Amino acid sequence: MKSLFENNAFEEIKSRLNALTQDNEKQWGKMSHAQMLHHCQLPLNVLMEKRDYNLKPNWFAKVFFKKAMYSDKPWKKNLPTMPQFKEKEPRDFNGEKEKLQSLLNEFDKKRNQDSWPDHPSFGKFTKEQWGKMQYKHLDHHLRQFNA
Repeated sequence: MKSLFENNAFEEIKSRLNALTQDNEKQWGKMSHAQMLHHCQLPLNVLMEKRDYNLKPNWFAKVFFKKAMYSDKPWKKNLPTMPQFKEKEPRDFNGEKEKLQSLLNEFDKKRNQDSWPDHPSFGKFTKEQWGKMQYKHLDHHLRQFNA
């Protein structure tokens, strides 16, 4: 699995995000393009300790889902979303795209730090696991909108 900490993977995600328009055909799911862009900001905010979204330690998630978060196997379409990360409000596409691009640029400035926080629900993640999870999440949703 690629990692958002790798230059090539990071540039790939940025390029795919830049190419995304509201005309991209949705492949699955309920979120709009703009809601997806907002949703993709949330795990990055957790990683960079900007917000915790009231996430709590979850032994069930640790045991049954943690490895799937960063494994080489792509996530399936229409997976359930954590309640705190569900998007129901209308969002502005251009504004949310700009916010995600800005957040990725902020991440890029911090990518060389060695120490990253534990995940509030899943517990300890290595830097490698964090990078793979972040890439996998962004890749999943960009594929959702054919980008």
